[in-house]
Amino acid sequence: MLTVSSFADIEEKFFEYVADIKYCTMITVDKRNRPRARVLLPIWEVVDGRPVGWLAAYKTPVKVAHLARNPHATFSYWSPRQNVVHVDTVSLWVDDPEIKRDVWALYRKGSPFPVGYDPITYWKGGPEDPEYHVLRMEPYRVQVVRGTDLQSRIWLGEGA
Repeated sequence: MLTVSSFADIEEKFFEYVADIKYCTMITVDKRNRPRARVLLPIWEVVDGRPVGWLAAYKTPVKVAHLARNPHATFSYWSPRQNVVHVDTVSLWVDDPEIKRDVWALYRKGSPFPVGYDPITYWKGGPEDPEYHVLRMEPYRVQVVRGTDLQSRIWLGEGA
């Protein structure tokens, strides 16, 4: 395992693996500290040298309750080639209409890499649809594992 000082040191493999795997498991914890997992399709970008994730989502009672109590969530990607990405985050709902439109556009164009979809499939009212919500994920730890030799590289951000 190697800890890197800059996200740029693992950025290429991060985006390569995420683009290949696409869907990930989001893990939150309930009020009794039990994990809950669900499969989702977040998108990622790099802002000021740091990864930032976005999730277009329905505000289900479970996600809302878990994140209100504890905003920490892990997003885990795995491929049959044993390539793995784990992203530990602080995840918060965003209500700003401009940000929601920006995230809508990121999903439509496939983010900075070929992962995404047209959100109109789920939210017929567009970015103003009352059921369309956005979660911002601020990673504090990202681990990338290459399956061929299990080489693990970890980036630690603020709060790690």
